[in-house]
Amino acid sequence: MYINKIKLQNFRNYNEQEIDLNKNINIFYGNNAQGKTNILEAIFLVSFGKSFRTNKDKEMIKLDKDFSKVYVDFQKKNIDGKINVMISEKKIFLVNDIKIKKLSELLGNINVVIFTPDDMNILKEGPAKRRRFLDMMISQVRPNYVHILNNYLKTLEQRNNYLKQNTFDSTMIETWDEKLVEYGSQIFKYRNDFIEKIKSKIKYIHKEIADEEISIKYISDCSNKEQLKNKLKNNLKIDKIRGYTSSGCHRDDFKVFINDKEVNIYGSQGQSRTSILSLKLAELQVIYDEIGEYPILLLDDFMSELDETRINNFLKNVKDIQVIITCTKKIEIANCKYFKVEKGTIKEYWAWQNQKLFINYVC
Repeated sequence: MYINKIKLQNFRNYNEQEIDLNKNINIFYGNNAQGKTNILEAIFLVSFGKSFRTNKDKEMIKLDKDFSKVYVDFQKKNIDGKINVMISEKKIFLVNDIKIKKLSELLGNINVVIFTPDDMNILKEGPAKRRRFLDMMISQVRPNYVHILNNYLKTLEQRNNYLKQNTFDSTMIETWDEKLVEYGSQIFKYRNDFIEKIKSKIKYIHKEIADEEISIKYISDCSNKEQLKNKLKNNLKIDKIRGYTSSGCHRDDFKVFINDKEVNIYGSQGQSRTSILSLKLAELQVIYDEIGEYPILLLDDFMSELDETRINNFLKNVKDIQVIITCTKKIEIANCKYFKVEKGTIKEYWAWQNQKLFINYVC
């Protein structure tokens, strides 16, 4: 799977820009605030239907413009495809010139794995980011998962809103509890399945990158329907006082351990960063097993805190994969296509095999 061409119109700081990508490694470089990450955002948009940087679609429209457009031409399993997105008062998606009605019709057309500086917080911050990591991975290969998750979250919102009211009807609570148990148990099965798949990959990946033992523990109270149902019932009084539901898959979490010590507590900055890279590479391998080809790897400023050994070990794991990178230091990569980004314009050139080319670029 790879992207051939990207066209942007009024997207962020771009007026009109056409980009032809290499099937292998592509590096975008330039000074701060020139538009490098905007390219990754555009690819993420056509893959997931939203930005990874903002919840406000209008922020992706160039200042003083009424709309923005993104077009991507891609190839998947020797089949050509294209996706058009237009953002104005609302978002409109066309897949192969057919307007889609549901997000599930977009998901899975272009599979991506993304690493951004903010992903460092996956282990450092609360469990919401770790759940988001799982949800993004699963939704690409199991579109029905999004439907189940949305139903769960809608039910959860209804229950929480009712808990904050003065009135109380046990029958209504029981109805919502039954739905939470049913949806939650399905979500648990999806998440647990993919955690197990990550476990089978990450052990060997991390050993090669950092020569350390890594393990993952999944934490959930949705593994048993009857236990969850009893927990919701037993916690009802405290939930009523707090005004929110304290049990369910919306509180799921997973912990990462290096040499049997939790990275979030005892890990160094380097160990935390490498653990995230290993998670992303494991995600990449899991998606490959699911769809039969590698997703596109998006790396935003990922080399800034890695030493040369870890960078080289990482790159060994991304062969035969389209990689799109923004970075912060000098590197040398053969058979790579470079894109110099300056004030919303892009100039491109190649670095061929056996040609030693050093570029000093800053994000």
